[in-house]
Order: sequence, then C-alpha cells, then structure tokens
Amino acid sequence: MLDPAAAAPLLTVEALRVAYPTRDGGLSEVVRGVSFTLGRERLGIVGESGSGKSQTGRAILGLTAPGGQVQATQLRFKDIDLLDCPPEQRRALRGGHMAMVLQDPKFSLNPVMTIGAQIEETLRTHQRLTQAEARERMLAALADVQIDLPARVAGLYPHEVSGGMGQRAMIAMMLIAGPELLIADEPTSALDVTVQLQVLRILDQLVAQRGMGLIFISHDLRLVASFCDRVLVMYAGRVVEELASGRLHEARHPYTRGLLDCLPQLGSARHPLPVLVRQVEWSL
Repeated sequence: MLDPAAAAPLLTVEALRVAYPTRDGGLSEVVRGVSFTLGRERLGIVGESGSGKSQTGRAILGLTAPGGQVQATQLRFKDIDLLDCPPEQRRALRGGHMAMVLQDPKFSLNPVMTIGAQIEETLRTHQRLTQAEARERMLAALADVQIDLPARVAGLYPHEVSGGMGQRAMIAMMLIAGPELLIADEPTSALDVTVQLQVLRILDQLVAQRGMGLIFISHDLRLVASFCDRVLVMYAGRVVEELASGRLHEARHPYTRGLLDCLPQLGSARHPLPVLVRQVEWSL
C-alpha cells in the first residue's frame, strides 16, 4: 500500500458540524467539530450507535438528510471545496470519485431492478459506454468481488441473493466507476462472521490494488483495529481519540479504555462482566 504521508491528502475535514432542527425550534448537533485527513490508506471510525459516525460520512458525500445543516472550516476532496462546489459537480463526484457502501443491502438495492441493471446504471451515469461495454464491465466488477457465475447473479433481483452476496454486489456497484475514496458504513454488521472475513478481504485487496482511500465506519473496535491503519474514536459527535491501530492498547481516553475493557477475552473468567460507565464530561 502507498505511504499515506507520501502525497497530499485525498480528503481534508476540519471542524465539521452537522445539526438538525428540533421540534422546539432549536438545533441538535449530531457531529460537533470533527477534524481529520485521509490519504490513500484505511481509516477506521469507531463508536457506539448515535456517536455521529454515519452522519460524518454522509456529510462528506453531501447526503445529509433534508433539513440538516452542514458547516466546516474546511471540507475538501483533493483540490475541490465540497462546501462551495455546485450541485452538478457534487453529483458528478458521487460515484465517479467518491462512493459509499451502506450498511444493509436489503435497504440500499432497488428491489424492482436486477443486480446487473443497477450496476450498469451506476457506470453509465459517469461514463459513456455502449450497452455491450457496460455489461462487460459489470460482469468484471462482479467477478472482482469474488461472485461466482456473475452472468447468472446479474440477472437476479436483490431478494434472490443472500446478505453476503448482496453486500458484495453493493461493493461492486460503488467501485465500478473507479472512485478514489470509498466510505464503507458498517458493511459487515448484517453478515455472519465467515462472510464478514470474505468482504473484508475483498475491500483490502481492492484498496491496495487501486491505491484508494477508505473510511471504514463500525461499532466493532476489535474489527476496526485489525483491519485499518488508523482509528478515530467518536463519542457524542466528537472525536475523543486518534491513534494508529497497532497502538490501540496505548489508548488514554477513558471511553476508549472502557470499550477495550468490555471486549471478550478468551481464557479468562470475568465476573462480574465489565460495564462502561459514561462520564458527563466526555460529551462536553
């Protein structure tokens, strides 16, 4: 893999904030001052549900829900200011240069289109190709994510494939146009352990081969630590700690230490089981 420090960052996020209006007319901040840079590397963002992980990823791609307010000192993809670029340019960037694999293919794939048609549609949105060229590229993309008999799978509808195959089809769809940045939002949470490992191996190979930048969003600290190069730990919309995955045992923030302490440990009796005791000052 390329040294992430050897070139200018693909993505720069500085003081990112995302807020939504409340019923009483106020604003509720779900992302509060998040800052990081991403090179051609694997960056993990870990935290509990509601910590702001997915909202951070959606804000980067311009997919914040209607009514949401996004602010940042800097939000830049290479030399493009994502906050000021026209909507047409932002749409062209999505899929063609930046892509996002969502959590569950059952809710992300169109149930009335075949898998092959959906992947071809993504490709032809960003590149001018004949129907035959698009089909050839689509079949190659399914083969790249280790789907056997891609021509058969291309003709199936989402409800006719397993969760693992559906997730691999989603990865093929997001990568077919050759993006430089991939955001994977809990891509393995709906899969069993064996299929999780298969999907992670596919992502690892594709990122290494293509020299991409990957943001891997998860609530599984051990999974992120074993797969990513760096780890950001989020709590209540903020980044509370950042460190290399190989130095996770050196974490100092009590939230990170609490998460580590709650991980199962083989060969040791733990009674009572550890409980994460949250402190009010963590969310201030």
